[in-house]
Amino acid sequence: MTGRKDSEKGSISLLGNNKTTYSADYDPSVLETFPNKHPGNDYFVKFNCPEFTSLCPITGQPDFATIYISYVPSERMVESKSLKLYLFSFRNHGDFHEDCVNIIMKDLIKLMEPKYIEVWGKFLPRGGISIDPYCNYGMKGTKWEELAWDRLAHHDLYPESVDNR
Repeated sequence: MTGRKDSEKGSISLLGNNKTTYSADYDPSVLETFPNKHPGNDYFVKFNCPEFTSLCPITGQPDFATIYISYVPSERMVESKSLKLYLFSFRNHGDFHEDCVNIIMKDLIKLMEPKYIEVWGKFLPRGGISIDPYCNYGMKGTKWEELAWDRLAHHDLYPESVDNR
């Protein structure tokens, strides 16, 4: 996998680094992985990222969101500090809300080939309207592909428990 930084225990380069560099624009190369110690178990890992920002590609105005990432790992897992730096790299990136969540999902699929992943952006209103795009993926030919279709078909667009407004 091109651009992926594979890290083994003890060699993750970003975690614990006191001289962290923040990218000025979108940078998937900062993402790192580590081995899943339980690849035979199916379990979810969830990240809640309440300080996501990007720019409107037309107006250049900032957009603010909480990004929810849930995935079932296979052999590799994303390292959380590298994910934080990756999400930060969207700060000066101009893309529509729908594009941002799909780009995040596709980059994470390329990085770690999860069994299942979903990314949900809960964007704050701007101009009197909010947009909350949701996308998911299940590994082809597995029960996870079926789950992805089921989750998309039955996706609850208005769960009060996670609404950040």
